[in-house]
Amino acid sequence: MNEPKKKRIVERTNKPDDPAAADEPDANGQFNLQIHLRQIPLLKDLNDEEMARVRADLRIRQYARRDVVLQKGGVGDTLLFLLSGQLQVIDITEDGRAIGLRLLSPGEFFGEIAVINGSVRSASVVALTPVLVALLPRNTALHLFSHSPSVAMQMLKFLAEKVQRDSQFRALLSIHNTAKRIYSFIDLIKEKEGDDVEVVKNMPTHQDIANMINTSRETVTRTLLTLVQQGIIKKGTHRLIIVKPDALKQLAQT
Repeated sequence: MNEPKKKRIVERTNKPDDPAAADEPDANGQFNLQIHLRQIPLLKDLNDEEMARVRADLRIRQYARRDVVLQKGGVGDTLLFLLSGQLQVIDITEDGRAIGLRLLSPGEFFGEIAVINGSVRSASVVALTPVLVALLPRNTALHLFSHSPSVAMQMLKFLAEKVQRDSQFRALLSIHNTAKRIYSFIDLIKEKEGDDVEVVKNMPTHQDIANMINTSRETVTRTLLTLVQQGIIKKGTHRLIIVKPDALKQLAQT
């Protein structure tokens, strides 16, 4: 028997007056998607009163592919949630190159450091696909951080994992061998699907990978093709299946 399909964060609705918002606004500025806030990990354990406050204060925005969702140096007055599509956190070097820092998938939040510190944005966020983003005002977000134990615990866990992930990524960038850097990147962003399968979901483009690990698109394409030919990975639709995870890990470590 198949498991029930997980409900998406965003679903189309025929109710133009639905308070939860979405993609194409009608003549009155209302949106036509329903937002399932309890599908967002940070918010899923809020009580009804807290959820009602979040729903009332939340604002929804659309961005096209390559739009800048957050600008480095901008005011950190909102906590943001990605509802659909894919985003990339980037930084700009002194010589003008864009360096990818991490990818964001639906359900993830971002912009939390500036919200907590009351500081400006420390990095930019760019849409890799058309996206739908929810914005929560800073005061509401800070209220949740200080009054909701579930949100505070989720935030502590997230920040700890972020420190660890950033440390791993810095170590990856210090690898001189380009092919090994690509192997390590794939090994770093893979995740479990079921008990035995490891995959990279929402696979970034070869150019996006190149930007993130400081190499060329051609090098990424050539290296991934070699992994396919060796039977270590298999390409799916917008994702990679890691057929031989131990072999990939060995390549990354040797």
